[in-house]
Amino acid sequence: MALLIFVRHGQSLYNLENRFTGILDIPLTDLGREQAKQAGQKLIDYVFDIAYTSMLTRAQQSLQIILAEMKVRIPIVKNKAFNERMYGTLQGLNKDETAQKYGLAQVDIWRRSYDICPPGGESLLDTYNRVVPYYKTEVEPKLKMGQNILIVAHGNSLRSLMMYLENIDPLDIVKVNIPTGQPRLYEFNTELELSAVKYL
Repeated sequence: MALLIFVRHGQSLYNLENRFTGILDIPLTDLGREQAKQAGQKLIDYVFDIAYTSMLTRAQQSLQIILAEMKVRIPIVKNKAFNERMYGTLQGLNKDETAQKYGLAQVDIWRRSYDICPPGGESLLDTYNRVVPYYKTEVEPKLKMGQNILIVAHGNSLRSLMMYLENIDPLDIVKVNIPTGQPRLYEFNTELELSAVKYL
């Protein structure tokens, strides 16, 4: 039996300011650091063999806070495959102001649709196509060996992973929002079939 737990990073400054963040390297807020600390408290009784995160500061900070709260040191792999979805020319813009300019319906399509890209950016499908192959190559073999794995990443990279792990339809994933700082547990049997899924 193996465990995979993922955590979306704590609140970032752009989350607080309601801006499109994407691959801009924005740090955590005080609340974000507290959310990561609370995630670490929830994980204190779990044992992990390795952790994965993105190349972005907010995810790396969250992971470091979680591990510090757990009082453990484990190998950490940083890879751009787990980076947030790139929002193109929308990055840094206020979401409400962008909705006033382009219309709420258009902005919702850019934000939540599966295969439509924001201007100059990535669709969720594009994100899926970098997250899932990396996961299959680097993470699944370790789970098959019985290792427990922690991933701290971003809303859209983790939504992509959820699609794969839980066999979520592209029409249904648009309704999924992963809360910041809430660990989600996946328990696998020896055949790597899911036996349990829940937020902690």
